[in-house]
Amino acid sequence: MELPQTEFVKYMEDIHDPFIVLIACILSLRTNDRTTYPAAMRMLELGKTPKDFLNVKLEDLEKAVYPVGFYKNKAKQILDIANELYYKHNSIVPKEIDELVKFKGVGRKTANLVQSKGYGLPSICVDVHVHRISNRLGLCKTKEPEETEFALKNNLPKRCWSEINTLFVTLGQNVCKPSKPCCDKCKLNNYCKYFNDNNK
Repeated sequence: MELPQTEFVKYMEDIHDPFIVLIACILSLRTNDRTTYPAAMRMLELGKTPKDFLNVKLEDLEKAVYPVGFYKNKAKQILDIANELYYKHNSIVPKEIDELVKFKGVGRKTANLVQSKGYGLPSICVDVHVHRISNRLGLCKTKEPEETEFALKNNLPKRCWSEINTLFVTLGQNVCKPSKPCCDKCKLNNYCKYFNDNNK
């Protein structure tokens, strides 16, 4: 069964510039992919490097990224990060998660995605889909996404880390949904703790 991917998921698969991965991920937080994708395209018309964004007015960026959730806060955050990268990091996005999370509003999910997609390093980006599906499958037993990240890193070989997010996001959007998972359509149900516990 081939699962459909949103345009934004497809787009992120092809992007390997750490700065673009970073700011696109910031836009996507708490916003569905169908809204994020066109907003990201409009944003990138204004700039694609930290230096580009030094000349972008806040109101212009707000207009470009609207109607993503918290668009005013995100626009300011992106401009602040671009400024900090340009003046303090020579426009180079850090590779290290501990350094990435020092930027205001950047959490471990975003930092892991930058490390994985931007730098090609093994890393596990845990969002609500990865957290939910990992627990349903029985790969871990955790309450918070950060716990899931560390549990998966302990339980899975590194060669699998970077693919987890794309695979589980697509599965979570189309099959393993939060309230009504379509277990009968899932090819993983034979290996799934949730499915087997509920079909004894």
